[in-house]
Amino acid sequence: MEIRKTLGPWLTSPWRRTAVAALAGALPVLAFPAPALWWWAYVALVPWILLARSAPTGRRAACDGWSGGFGFMLAMHHWLLPSLHVFTLVLAALLGALWAPWAWLVRRFLAEDAEGTVPSRGRLFAALLVLPSGWLAVELVRSWQGLGGPWGMLGASQWQVEPALRLASVGGVWLLSLLVVAVNVAVAVLVSVPASRVPAVAGLVATAATASAAWVWAPRPDADGRARIAVVQPGVVDGPDRRFDREEELTRRLAGQDVDLIVWGESSVGYDLAERPDLAKRLAELSRSTGADILVNVDARRSDRPGVYKSSILVGPDGPTGDRYDKMRLVPFGEYIPARSLLGWATSVGKAAGEDRRRGSEQVVMNAGPGLRIGPMVCFETAFPDMSRHLADDGVDLLVAQSSTSSFQQSWAPEHHASLGALRAAETGRPFVHATLTGVSAVYDASGRRIGSWLGTEASTTAVYDVPLADGVTPYVRYGDWPVDLALLVLGALGLSEGARTVRLRRTGPAPLGPPARTVRESPARPGR
Repeated sequence: MEIRKTLGPWLTSPWRRTAVAALAGALPVLAFPAPALWWWAYVALVPWILLARSAPTGRRAACDGWSGGFGFMLAMHHWLLPSLHVFTLVLAALLGALWAPWAWLVRRFLAEDAEGTVPSRGRLFAALLVLPSGWLAVELVRSWQGLGGPWGMLGASQWQVEPALRLASVGGVWLLSLLVVAVNVAVAVLVSVPASRVPAVAGLVATAATASAAWVWAPRPDADGRARIAVVQPGVVDGPDRRFDREEELTRRLAGQDVDLIVWGESSVGYDLAERPDLAKRLAELSRSTGADILVNVDARRSDRPGVYKSSILVGPDGPTGDRYDKMRLVPFGEYIPARSLLGWATSVGKAAGEDRRRGSEQVVMNAGPGLRIGPMVCFETAFPDMSRHLADDGVDLLVAQSSTSSFQQSWAPEHHASLGALRAAETGRPFVHATLTGVSAVYDASGRRIGSWLGTEASTTAVYDVPLADGVTPYVRYGDWPVDLALLVLGALGLSEGARTVRLRRTGPAPLGPPARTVRESPARPGR
């Protein structure tokens, strides 16, 4: 079906077309938790691609990309609306512009020419490389922490698909995004250019072959012992003192259960332990009674330096062990306001940070008991694949994330956040513990498979997980973000090719219609004469 023929008259209105583009851009959100329709990701971009392909001009295609990007970002971050209100729309509009060049490329490679000739097979084959690469470039730019981070990367929708997790061990979530977009492009070609099925079918076959090869040849994590990990989830409790009391009560239940590590959620302690030695003493007593170190998270003004930090602190039977990790990547507007002098007005229209948190300077590997090396991350940092990759490269046995999504309990955010642990585990070949204050808490093995049940947003309890540890190095840990490098190489080659084509067209421009004007001496006239 051709959009231009079926909906063309209706889409002549720029406003209607913009609304349709925004709706088309929002469709991929259904592939993520809570709906978690993972299969939907492989066709969710098709309406957006077909719309951009049908644009009458490149400029209109770029507008379709911007509008679709707005819809994508708004749908993916809709749970921020109660906190940031109208500013959520502003952010979605600004970041949506990143998809304008991508949609322009869609029209450039998939649209018919002025005579109605369908794209050549060569152009369609190129589209299967260029368009996924363009999408990956967009994800790369928006993954910068200052632009909100990589929440909602398309490949992350495949967190529960075992073959996809195997692919993640090879090329990370980047490779998954690349292949998911390639399938969408192939499907769009099958729908819009049925006479050119060969490139589309070839793209689908290549994607299937890649997934099959990863399934067969990608190294699997090597078993290397087990650890009993306890997660303490107090639920929604108002006030830092009452929360601590509830966490203490729940932790006491773990005595005699032979656990190796107890993990509390983000902001589980509301005071600096150096300023509150009574709390440090109570935590040490809990460690002695349970026989395990406790990883807590302190959200408070530090006594030894200025500013408020979010810090993962390991506490043993004798008190804090000295292992401390200060959160490095802060949530824009939630924990700090970028360019506060310019954007500080966000605090007047929503629940933006009144004071900027301070950043840590480096990642930390902690020794939690004999033979257990853990790599802590805090909340939003689990969305960044490079952070868990670096910890795995530093030799951790277990990735641990402390989180709190208490402000977004009734949204899809808690489930979405918990799902990211599966990808980080599969990418690194290390088990992953996601412990929260209010749900959803989850644990995954080194292949990304879920261990036990999630602790939902209604739970106030503890859970103990037998976690198989693993050894070895995945290709993603060893080679890093190579799919991004490949995508940038493809786009660079495209730029060089387009530049050379432009130069050739200028050199072989149309000949003048008549001989040049001449002077009375029969020499060519010069400008100004």
